Amino acid sequence: MELGRLEYLQALVTEFQVTDSTGNKRRCSPALSVTSVSSHTQPFSLAEAKEQVLANLANFAYDPSNYEYLRQLQVLDLFLDMLTEDNETLVEFAMGGLCNLCLDKTNKEYILEANGVEPIINCLSSSNEETVVSAVSTLMFLTTPRSRAQTTALPVVECMLRFSLSANTRLSNLASIFLQDYCSPPQVEEARNLSRHTAVGIPLPKD
Repeated sequence: MELGRLEYLQALVTEFQVTDSTGNKRRCSPALSVTSVSSHTQPFSLAEAKEQVLANLANFAYDPSNYEYLRQLQVLDLFLDMLTEDNETLVEFAMGGLCNLCLDKTNKEYILEANGVEPIINCLSSSNEETVVSAVSTLMFLTTPRSRAQTTALPVVECMLRFSLSANTRLSNLASIFLQDYCSPPQVEEARNLSRHTAVGIPLPKD
């Protein structure tokens, strides 16, 4: 049963990494190599197939019993790599997967050691609501005494102030929790004062 789960996840990862959007070989770890990948005819494009596989991997990240396997298959690295893709759907699923995984202490430490905070912060500028919500939640989960200076840096706090004023209740509530529970009053005040003197900010995601 457990071996079957590992093999299935391994096949998913390999299917995703075999080719990129132009059909070229992607970098694969030896740990990800399998003797065969799905060869059935897909009724959708390569991009759509990759989105479907990444969505499946993100869904498996909900289950703590999969965490060890996903680490072994370097899925955390895969998700982090996808955060810089131009395809917003891939970014959304990767960000969602990381949000699920970072609830685990080992995964959290791995993401922090892999310098994952910066690309997650960059996702706050996404026009995709799901990506932004996952990014805000992930920054909360990743905040530790050691990482707090980065996860609550001034640009992040400024962004949360703007999100807290959003007409999107889901986003405004989440941003308000971030400001209240993860930022000090002096941080919030500094960001508020700076915001009064700047016209440029991270755009709000589309509803």
